[in-house]
Amino acid sequence: MFNWLKKLFVADEAPASGQRARNSKGHYVADDKSTPNVNEAYTDGKTPVKKPRKAPVKKKTAPKKAPAKKAAPKKAPVKKRQTKKATKK
Repeated sequence: MFNWLKKLFVADEAPASGQRARNSKGHYVADDKSTPNVNEAYTDGKTPVKKPRKAPVKKKTAPKKAPAKKAAPKKAPVKKRQTKKATKK
C-alpha cells in the first residue's frame, strides 16, 4: 500500500517512547510473559523498535614492509705480503 494512502485511511499509532517503567523503589519492572500484547517493562506498553547497528569501522593496516636482508658476513682483511725489494748495491 502507498504510504500516503495508508496515512489517509489507517489511524497512526504513536511510536513507542522507549521510557522504561519503574516500581516504587525505582527499580526497572520486568515484562510479564503471560500478556503477549502488552510489554509491562515500558510505560506506554510498547516495545521500541531496535535501531540497526552500524558496521564496525575497519582499521587501516600499514603496507607490509619488505623483509630485512641479512647482512653478508664480513670478510677477514687480507694481509698484504711484504715482498723483498730488490735493491741494487
